[in-house]
Amino acid sequence: MPVFPKKEADIAALAEPLRRGLLANRPVYPKPPIHPIVLGMKSLVYKNRCEVLLAKKAHAETATTAKDNALEDLIKALKSNILYAENTVNFDDAKLKLIGWAGRQTATALTPPGQSRLLEAPKQGEGWVFLDWKAPADGGKPRAYKIQRRKRSNSSWQDVATAIVTEATLVEQPQKQELEYRIIAVNKAGEGQPGNTVNVVL
Repeated sequence: MPVFPKKEADIAALAEPLRRGLLANRPVYPKPPIHPIVLGMKSLVYKNRCEVLLAKKAHAETATTAKDNALEDLIKALKSNILYAENTVNFDDAKLKLIGWAGRQTATALTPPGQSRLLEAPKQGEGWVFLDWKAPADGGKPRAYKIQRRKRSNSSWQDVATAIVTEATLVEQPQKQELEYRIIAVNKAGEGQPGNTVNVVL
């Protein structure tokens, strides 16, 4: 579904195609809450206020207030007619394009994250290690990161912690053993591929 514009110029630019579209397609939009002629007048009022603002810099604060009031009035009129149009044609994209708008966009399905990157263990001590890594460069947005560990002599990975940011300090880790760590990015759609491993001896 399109988002109502926030930039002033984009709001003003929407008024004319909406007005012309409503006038040219009366069978499709027979009774808009704000008549296209009235909508056009509101757009002209806004444009006139803009000209007043430029012409009367000495009274800029007063002119800005008047212009902002006109813009707010125009926004309300535009939103009212857009809401009417969407409901009238049941969000039909082709028909809404007649008035410079668009229908609902198809939601994009969430995909699992990609592979976490550049895992490092820059700090470590007796029984603890600090890990940091980079978020995946592709795939869906991660919601968390699963941290796994294994002994070099053992091929079975174990989940040892979960992080919601791209770093973690693990305490009470096995000492005087060669350990491997890796990171797996996770979201509601599933898990990404494991990233690179780092070797440490604590």
